[in-house]
Amino acid sequence: MMRQLKIKPRAMNYKYIYASLTRISDLKDKPFDVKKLDKSRWQTGDYVVCEIITQGSTNFKLELQNGRMRGVMGGESLVGALGERHATLEATGTWKATEADGILHVLTAAGLLGKLTSKSIYIHEMMKVKYIGHAFRADKKLTMDDFVKPVKQAPFNIPVVLFVGTSMSAGKTTSARIVTNILKKAGLKIVGAKLTGAGRYKDVLAIKDVGADAVYDFVDAGLPSSICDKTTYLKKVSYLKNKIAGVDADIAVIEIGASPLEPYNGDLAIEAIRDHIKCIILSASDPYAVFGLMEAFDIVPDIVTGISTNTLGGRELVERLCRVPALNLIDPKTTRSLINILNKTLNLDLKHV
Repeated sequence: MMRQLKIKPRAMNYKYIYASLTRISDLKDKPFDVKKLDKSRWQTGDYVVCEIITQGSTNFKLELQNGRMRGVMGGESLVGALGERHATLEATGTWKATEADGILHVLTAAGLLGKLTSKSIYIHEMMKVKYIGHAFRADKKLTMDDFVKPVKQAPFNIPVVLFVGTSMSAGKTTSARIVTNILKKAGLKIVGAKLTGAGRYKDVLAIKDVGADAVYDFVDAGLPSSICDKTTYLKKVSYLKNKIAGVDADIAVIEIGASPLEPYNGDLAIEAIRDHIKCIILSASDPYAVFGLMEAFDIVPDIVTGISTNTLGGRELVERLCRVPALNLIDPKTTRSLINILNKTLNLDLKHV
């Protein structure tokens, strides 16, 4: 006789794939209903359930709540959040462009959901999904804001090492990881944060992996991406400043995702912490873009790094155009120069690192 299997209550967790934008919620652990809503009632940050309608491919993966990547197949369902993306090098999209057929795209692997509006020819097809409904409890739709944890007001007096870029994928996170590693080896308490961008967990996890004592990003503040109106963003960045200050760290390593010139509110983020910025490390994809960013935001980087510094020619052009040091930080030969600049700007003594 075949033994009957008993289904444990926690098996319900595997009904959906919970993308990393749900990491601040309890959706994976507590029941919720799914109800279809008219688009007129949709808003940025709503948690929604969608069915994957694109056939499986090695290119299609979702970032889970713990940051791990998971392959997917057509017919599976995911829980993500409605949002917007406006990337210069990869793709743009918004839930606001969704049509009556309910077809959306996974705009980032974190489960940022919206209708694709443009895409670079150099990236693969984006995962297509169909809207099933909103996550509901007690006749109320569930949003990212519902799961933002209260924070105590705290004065923000932490010296900041700011990582900014001329575009996405210019090398900001790699640079932040290198600097965090150096500071942790010196025995300092470090808090890492990403104030703008499009929801991915991997960037702040990269800082955590090299020893940051705590990490936060705009997802913790209830945003799927930092594209929102200025009033909303200022409230969110104030929340994040309180979270960062609450760590009582020696130094804050803070990244501005994408470029401050893109519509992610990077300009507001810089202004919110400007008085506490002690060191600016600019990752640039092009030497000429360095000069433009310096002019646009009235900032003078202490170091220029990234793609533009991969060759001697690039470094010489940056230093001639902008009169700032250009260091390829992934080259170990530059470590001593980097430490000297950190010592000077942060008033440290890292001789023994």
